[in-house]
Amino acid sequence: MLIKVGYDIIYEVWTQTPMVLMLNLHPSRDSSVRKCETFNTEPQVPVENFTDIFGNRCVRIVAPPGHIRLFGEAIVEDSGKPDPVRLDARQHFIDDLPPATLHYLLGSRYCEVEKLSETAWQLFGNTPLGWNRVQAICDWVHNHITFDYLAAREDKTACDVFKEQRGVCRDFMHLAVTFCRCMGIPARYVTGYLGDIGVPVAPYPMDFSAWFEVFLGGEWHTFDARHNARRIGRVLMATGRDATDVALTTTFGKHALRKFHVITDEVSAEQLEKI
Repeated sequence: MLIKVGYDIIYEVWTQTPMVLMLNLHPSRDSSVRKCETFNTEPQVPVENFTDIFGNRCVRIVAPPGHIRLFGEAIVEDSGKPDPVRLDARQHFIDDLPPATLHYLLGSRYCEVEKLSETAWQLFGNTPLGWNRVQAICDWVHNHITFDYLAAREDKTACDVFKEQRGVCRDFMHLAVTFCRCMGIPARYVTGYLGDIGVPVAPYPMDFSAWFEVFLGGEWHTFDARHNARRIGRVLMATGRDATDVALTTTFGKHALRKFHVITDEVSAEQLEKI
């Protein structure tokens, strides 16, 4: 399966404004790219590429006053299969975890482990260890939180989501990530593309998506508390402790979003040859 991904975003800024952008595909997707990824700005500005501490690709620019357009695309190959299921993936004892996973057990900006630990143990303390425990967490979050664009806000934490029981995809993931960490399961937040492939088309514009990964059985596995389903065609962009670490655009100055368009479409081999 071939998937075209891309974006067309316009900001308005009033003075020279530094921006850090995380709009590139994750390095782990390199081998699947069938049409090279592009990144463009209008007007053209100097671009600095770097890799952050989590291994994500980032770009730094300084936007001049006025409108700055950010646009790019790529075509990637995907297996066309749903997210794998590994019911036998075991939960590690804390002292057996690789050191690089330990910080994914700790509280972070949007994931207050200390505040929700007692609640998590009350809810999930009697669930089986490993994959089934993570699935129980996804089930609970999916069934108790209502998706609502109007409930989104930048400062909303996992505790807020638990109390208000409304939010967008990032809120579902923050709460599920926090519960997993409370139960001793390393969990990290993920952002990327997820199109309507193999499911009914959603009745709203395409957006970037969030999901999360847990470390079980020696590797990272995908879970999604919002959709609570194994989906086709996830295209990874970045991973981190929570949404703070994987913000697609971070703007250091007054700005306004004027356009936001995301592409995630399945294409044929014949279409690829014409592009």
